Amino acid sequence: MNIIETPYLLEEKEKHMSNVIQFENHQVLNIHLRKGEEIKEHDEKEEVLIVARKGKVLFTVKGVEQLVTTGHILHMNPLERHALKAVEDADVIVNKIGN
Repeated sequence: MNIIETPYLLEEKEKHMSNVIQFENHQVLNIHLRKGEEIKEHDEKEEVLIVARKGKVLFTVKGVEQLVTTGHILHMNPLERHALKAVEDADVIVNKIGN
């Protein structure tokens, strides 16, 4: 068993992405965004699960907008084009499964 800390860093930095842990077929990232910051459209070759820990993030997946906030989990299939923009200061966990 391991406890992995993922501190909330927006007080210190603006947009920040960090690798939390990686296994053979699973990578966990932590993304911190200030309100208005965005990540341009891209895709991932893996299945992706997004878990919002704090704030609200507007995802655009294949042209469809979806607001993701605390209590939501967003699933994306491999190679789905997506972009995201923070509606509020946000902290999200990205689980890439199958890499």
